[in-house]
Amino acid sequence: MATTKGRPRSFDRSAALAAAQRLFWEHGYEATSIAALTTAMGIRPPSLYAAFGDKRGLFEEVVETYGANEGAVLQRALDSAEQVRPAFRSMLHALADAYTAPGQPRGCLVITAANSCGPDNPEVAESLRRRRSANLDVFTGRFAAAMRRGELPADTDPAALAGFFAAVVEGMSQRARDRASTAELHAIADLALAALPAEPTR
Repeated sequence: MATTKGRPRSFDRSAALAAAQRLFWEHGYEATSIAALTTAMGIRPPSLYAAFGDKRGLFEEVVETYGANEGAVLQRALDSAEQVRPAFRSMLHALADAYTAPGQPRGCLVITAANSCGPDNPEVAESLRRRRSANLDVFTGRFAAAMRRGELPADTDPAALAGFFAAVVEGMSQRARDRASTAELHAIADLALAALPAEPTR
């Protein structure tokens, strides 16, 4: 493709982001090199730096894009029902399908990238931790609201229950990375749902 003198070579930003997303999703943040990224994205390093600032800037944009697309399945499923049991049932089973969907890397990009992020990249690790904590806050809020509506016992600890389901979600992602089948993840989802406290008798 011809370029105008003095301007960087143009490229398809969406396609480049998709290529970068796949690499970060498959290998994590630290194990994905600039050389691998530029090769997959079909650009040279100067174009990457001009468009995204640096590797971290590229990763942040990838995570934002992922969160608005593949990563949005969690919130969409939770929003599909007001009552807590069908909402969390929908969420866990939707994640079981998403984490093992054909044609894309397994598990969750945010969880995978965090697992491979060491002490040399504390800002990236903290950014990913905040994203996971946001889900934890959503879970806590849903359980607290369910208590107020009488769907859960009055002595339920919403924060502890949220922590349990966050651990289930992260564990399902890792099991998917370890090549667990979709059926196994659905079975894990059912077992986790059985841990919800029984609805109080009226």
